[in-house]
Amino acid sequence: MGLFKTNPFGHILFLKRWLIRLFGVMTHKRYRGFNELQIEGSEIIKALPETNVLFISNHQTYFADVVAMFHVFNASLKGRVDSIKNVGYLWHPKLNIYYVAAKETMKSGLLPRVLAYAGAITVERTWRAKGEEIKRDVNPNDTENIKIALDDGWVITFPQGTTKPFKPIRKGTAHIIKQHKPIVVPIVIDGFRRSFDKKGLRMKKKGILQSFIIKEPLDIDYENETIDEIVEKIEFAIEQHPSFLKVIPAEELEAQEELNKKRQWDY
Repeated sequence: MGLFKTNPFGHILFLKRWLIRLFGVMTHKRYRGFNELQIEGSEIIKALPETNVLFISNHQTYFADVVAMFHVFNASLKGRVDSIKNVGYLWHPKLNIYYVAAKETMKSGLLPRVLAYAGAITVERTWRAKGEEIKRDVNPNDTENIKIALDDGWVITFPQGTTKPFKPIRKGTAHIIKQHKPIVVPIVIDGFRRSFDKKGLRMKKKGILQSFIIKEPLDIDYENETIDEIVEKIEFAIEQHPSFLKVIPAEELEAQEELNKKRQWDY
């Protein structure tokens, strides 16, 4: 029955393994070839425990960010030092890596539905749906699924919930941290916004240096720190606190906004 062994969400691990291998081979040159992924801090990955690890990151595309993390995490676990050279590290991938994604996004087409099988924990946005601003309560099933994923392995989340830079951190991430007490590892990425369209499925430009910085786990007092204090700690850790705006030239911010408009292609 090993062939049909499943994870806690009912996904067949044999299929998931081959899905990660297939998409890993297909996407490898996007980070090492057409563009170059510059990695820092991979030694941190190898020292992490098998479960209850939460990765927090800024967000630049729907899918390319997560795919890069699958590459970097698996390469690091196989002894690669700040490198994804030789895609053979995906032959035996870590199968208990999950990522939090909007349910609306993962149901937007056949490819997103296939990618969801690789490890998506789909959640309902509480602030936006079908392009319109809304306000609804958190679905308790969503938070329960994140707990299940943390108990089983590693979870990637983008606490801003959007690919637009310097948007507020959603407090739900801080509640998860306070409640489940995971090891919290910040990641800061750059260059993906210039390399890919907004969904991260189509390459827009070659020769871009993409950066991927893994930071030391956050020091969090789970019992005594408030939700707001944890939110602020996340903002600084993923370099999305408003104070960072003071050191970014206005011209660069305007260029980013223009680029965001050009990246909104339909599929």
